[in-house]
Parts: sequence; C-alpha cells; structure tokens
Amino acid sequence: MKFVRFIMKNAAMASVPKHIEHFSKFSPSPLSMKQFLDFGSINACEKTSFVFLRQELPVRLSNIMKEINLLPDKLLTTQPVKMVQSWYIQSLIEILEFLDKNPDDYKVLGEFVDALVTIRNRHNDVVPTMAQGIIEYKETFPHDAVTNQNIQYFLDRFYMSRISIRMLINQHTLIFDGSANPVHPNTIGSIDPLCQVGDVVQGKYEFINFKLFLKNTIFSFLQNAMRATIETHENSNNLPPIQVMVSLGGEDMSIKVSDKGGGVPFRRIENLFSYMYSTAPAPQMGEHTRPPLAGFGYGLPISRLYAKYFQGDLQLYSMEGHGTDAVIYLKALSTDSIERLPVYNKTALKNYKVSQEADDWCIPSKEPLDLSNYKVAK
Repeated sequence: MKFVRFIMKNAAMASVPKHIEHFSKFSPSPLSMKQFLDFGSINACEKTSFVFLRQELPVRLSNIMKEINLLPDKLLTTQPVKMVQSWYIQSLIEILEFLDKNPDDYKVLGEFVDALVTIRNRHNDVVPTMAQGIIEYKETFPHDAVTNQNIQYFLDRFYMSRISIRMLINQHTLIFDGSANPVHPNTIGSIDPLCQVGDVVQGKYEFINFKLFLKNTIFSFLQNAMRATIETHENSNNLPPIQVMVSLGGEDMSIKVSDKGGGVPFRRIENLFSYMYSTAPAPQMGEHTRPPLAGFGYGLPISRLYAKYFQGDLQLYSMEGHGTDAVIYLKALSTDSIERLPVYNKTALKNYKVSQEADDWCIPSKEPLDLSNYKVAK
C-alpha cells in the first residue's frame, strides 16, 4: 500500500508542470465585495462555491507559480524559497484531486473544506519564509544582476496573489464549516458588513475584517506613529496626540492618521514601501520572540497591498521636522471594491528581465561639486 501511494505521489508531482502550463493560460476571475457579500448572505450554495474554487484556485496558483519560476536561479536555490515552492506545488496537487469528483456528494464537499483548511495552514508562514529567502540571496550574492525593482515587482504580485487566495479559502471554509461565529454572528465568512470604522480605530474591534482590512493596516500606522512621537519627544512631559480622521464620500472612504513625530526626509518615502529596506535587524528563521514580520520591514508594503486589493491605496505625506500623515483610500461602494489580481502574461514577463541600460536622468553626486576649480569662459 505504501508503495502504491509512493507511485501515485510521484505521478502527481510529474504532472505538475503540465497543469501549471494549462491553468496559467487562464486569467483569474476577480470578485467584487458585493459578490462576496451576496453569495454568502443570499445565495450561499456550497456546491456552486466548490465548482468555482476547484477551477479558480488552480488558475490563481498557477499564474503566480509561473512568475516564481522567473526568479533568478540563485534565488530559487535558497532553502526558504524552495520550501515555499514545495508548499505551492503540494497545494495545487491537493486541489486538482477534486477536479473530477462529484459536487453532489456531501462527503466530497466536506473533504474539500478539510483540504482548504490544510492548505491555508500550510501557507501561514509564506510571507516571512519568502522574506528570509530574499535576505539570504542578497547577502550571498550582493552583486548579482537582479535589481531591487525586479524583487519589488515580484513580491507585490506574489503577496497580492496570496491575499486573494486566502480570501477565497477563508470565505468558503468559514461559511460552509457548519458553525456560525458566536462572537460576531453578523459576519459573512470573514467579512462584517456592519463594521464600524471608529471602533476599529479605537481598538474595540477584535475580529479581523476582510471588507476593509482595517485592523492590521491601522495598527501598523498607529504603531509607527507612536514610535516616532515617543522618540521625537522623549524629553517632553507632554506627548502630542495622534489624530485619526475618517471621511466617507460618494466614491471613497479615506482614513488619515496624523502624527507629530518629526517626519522623514522626502527621499526616504519610497524606501518605506520597499521590501529591501528595514531599520531593524533581520530575524532568523525559527525566531519566535517577535511578531512574524518584525525586522523584515514589511509592515507598510504589505499594508499597502491590503488597501490595493480592493482597488484602494495607501500613501504617506511627510514633513521632515514636523510629522507624517498616512492616508488609507478605500472604495465606498461594494460594487467598486473589486479584487486586484496579478496575471501572468508577456507584459509581466518583461518586468523580470534585468535592465542594463543607462538611466536617462542625470544622477546627482553624493558630494557637492566644487566650483572653485572651474574658470568662467570669456
């Protein structure tokens, strides 16, 4: 029996490239927040969700797996990245097992929920594991040709894909696991349609709300604002308050977090959204004394992805010597809140080619030019 399972496993592994090639030819099907809400509250049909997910999840997995394969070979050979790849391959294999199964069989539907829970748990540490692989690659090959821009492009798309896949899995498992949330009975899967933004800001909201992705994002903002305020005013008896403003318009809902923490220089703003930039020492794998992303510098870039996932954005406006305004932009209407999903195509392929061309803008010298050595022509 063990030998038979071994043969079957090897056969499944051997067919993975063929399946990735097949499903990556399809574009993911983005859903709107209204569709998530309507399906969960009105037309919640486990069979329909099963039939959709057993096709959609392989498409989303395969699209991003094609892009993983475009990474530099030296990066792909790092142990953390190899581990992440193995997780994606195993998860794809497990979903493909349901392609030919009968959606009218309740046993099959139950097995599918169990499989999705296993997949979700397997991918819990994808973000820090991939981050560790990037760190090892840069430390081992600091002069390799790949640029920070290439890495930024990939990680934005890779982590956005992960957000979308977990969203689909969470909705299905939470709606069809047979039990309601006793603390928040109004939730539809992982979405609370009655979410009060003010409560989230004040820390009164315990359930992570996937409608707005507010809890994690605002926490990241407030954490940065508090640290900057304390460090800037450490010799003061009175700390200036951190202010939060929420504005709901016809198209946008905007949340602004304002502090007087001294701000940051304009040239450093983009660095704060870079996965390659962090002011904290990088953690080591297996280190559990800090939050999972502490030291990776991923707080702001991941928060921006959560905002962009449903067509929003996250921007920083800073005045060095004064403070910073961090603004979250979200869609006010559920019909406009549509998933933003990466798709593998020729355009994406171009972004993985390392550009050796010279910049078409002058690069300023780090040292000021000494004009005393120059004579004025007469």
